Amino acid sequence: MHSCCGGSCEIEKPADICQRCGVRGQTVGRETMESLLKPEALKRLEAGTYFFDPSPDCEVVYFSNEQDSYFTKRDVRIRVGIKESEPPIPICYCFGHTVDSARAEIQATGQSTVAARITKEIQAGKCACEAKNPSGRCCLGEVSKAVKKLFSDSEPATALART
Repeated sequence: MHSCCGGSCEIEKPADICQRCGVRGQTVGRETMESLLKPEALKRLEAGTYFFDPSPDCEVVYFSNEQDSYFTKRDVRIRVGIKESEPPIPICYCFGHTVDSARAEIQATGQSTVAARITKEIQAGKCACEAKNPSGRCCLGEVSKAVKKLFSDSEPATALART
């Protein structure tokens, strides 16, 4: 919405765009933030809508443009896998799977059972993504992406080993 009068123009910022990196955020529940923010950061949590910043290159994890409130990796009690480049890089917060554990299984067996094992645990009612995953969402999509990348990264090594 524009309000251009007297030579000044204010443009309303979209609520779901991180003002630090320009990436569109995903709504995140208060339960997630209350579970994962450090106590000193939790004191700054205000009422209103917050978003999870999925950009790997931005330090911001949660933000609210409405409240002009930003929480970074330093404000969260756990490692945010999508924002990490050094091990351990979590890919499943409920059951402790990491990029390294998935890679080790692929190297040892040539396959990955991570997604199937997580699915079985979900069906048994044992996941708590709302409280453990920084995005507040199920990890299966991210796990599948990570495993697919591990397979594609290992293809050249596999081809070299055959020569």
